[in-house]
Amino acid sequence: MEKLISEFSLGLFVWQTVIFVGLLFALKKFAWKPILDSVNERETSIKDALASAEEARAEMQSLQSDNQRILKEARAEKEALLKEARQTKAELINDAKVEAQEEAQKILTQAQEAIQNEKRAAVNELKQQVGSIALDIAEKVLQKELESKDKQMQLVSQLLQDTDLK
Repeated sequence: MEKLISEFSLGLFVWQTVIFVGLLFALKKFAWKPILDSVNERETSIKDALASAEEARAEMQSLQSDNQRILKEARAEKEALLKEARQTKAELINDAKVEAQEEAQKILTQAQEAIQNEKRAAVNELKQQVGSIALDIAEKVLQKELESKDKQMQLVSQLLQDTDLK
């Protein structure tokens, strides 16, 4: 029986080896190629995905640098516009001040001229009134002095003596 078991074990071993080798050939022909193709395909897709990710990262860096550059340019442009606006504001304020000073000077000059004209008119009117009052007083004094005929004749002779007739 031992012989039978050992022959059976040997036969079983041979058959198992034959089946194993056959299974290996069958797997190699039918299973290993699709499995290896699938693993190679998976490796290729992973490599492609990594390459795409690297390209995307590079593009993101490029976009970030472009965004930084655009942001920097926008800030510079904003600063330039603000500076220009400040200059324009200062110029407008200065122009308005100059114009206001010129207008004030013009009004002041006109007021001074009007005051001078009013002063001259008042002085002329005062002179006329003083002259009129002086004539009235002189007339009254002369009337009082020359009430009599003798006094009038005396005044006429004195005036004629004071006046040289040539």
